[in-house]
Amino acid sequence: METSTVTNSSNNSTRIKKPDWLRVKLPIGESYKHVRGLVDTHKLHTICESGNCPNMGECWGEGTATFMILGNICTRSCGFCAVATGRPLPVDWDEPQRVAEAIYLMKVKHAVITSVDRDELKDGGSIIWYNTIKAVKALNPNTTLETLIPDFRGITEQIQRIIDAAPEVVSHNMETVENLTKKVRVQAKYKRSLEVLATLKKGGMRTKTGLMLGIGETKEEVIATMQHLREVDCDVLTLGQYLQPTPKHLPVQRFVHPSEFAELKEIGYELGFDYVESGPLVRSSYHSEKHVLKGYGRKQWQLEKAVQ
Repeated sequence: METSTVTNSSNNSTRIKKPDWLRVKLPIGESYKHVRGLVDTHKLHTICESGNCPNMGECWGEGTATFMILGNICTRSCGFCAVATGRPLPVDWDEPQRVAEAIYLMKVKHAVITSVDRDELKDGGSIIWYNTIKAVKALNPNTTLETLIPDFRGITEQIQRIIDAAPEVVSHNMETVENLTKKVRVQAKYKRSLEVLATLKKGGMRTKTGLMLGIGETKEEVIATMQHLREVDCDVLTLGQYLQPTPKHLPVQRFVHPSEFAELKEIGYELGFDYVESGPLVRSSYHSEKHVLKGYGRKQWQLEKAVQ
């Protein structure tokens, strides 16, 4: 871990200096330029841009993009997330078709769809979710789809709508360890998120979750969370470095070294995950086009071990 610090003169606070391994390559390549042009020309909205994702260039170059539905105002106030909190606008029932058309226009091979939490809605936004998945599949039958869903307050009927729509992968992020959940995900519950993943798995879904590291957890707590996830038969796990979006959000406690991410990847596969994506710049959607492939991650891991 880097020990260099920088003092912020405006509030006299001290923050940890970003290490060299968090440097991002500038987006290049014809595929990226093509998608960039379509997004600008047609004023399409992707979370890749609004979330300032460090992997945008690589993903767009691979034909992958992430879209956010149900508006950009969330009913929850997580300590790590830059999305605005407040009273959301009314549901736009035309949105599913627009998302499907955007994916068609961008020639996206693999799409990830996510959303804000809409706890004020009786259905939690699950009907728009169902309609969006169905619209995307109808217009883009060759595009694989991952849905990164909220917890829907653990209501089985709402989760069932996602299962009925049958995307290739359903993801729900734990985000952090049990001890920090109340602090990091204020209105969420650790065990409820595990139950959501369990319900999805029982419904026949390929399940996925993600954790941010460097927010105050211990390695032992991360491993315990990984064990809990295997108990509900979660298939795919992503581990990445937490980065503070603004000074108002939770501060970074430490920058986790790539070697520790590599160690956690090994532990993940040994615990039985089918795919483990682990590294400082990993985000939930990183390499998600490969996460749909059952057995792919584990096979690659075994090949790597064979040549070591």
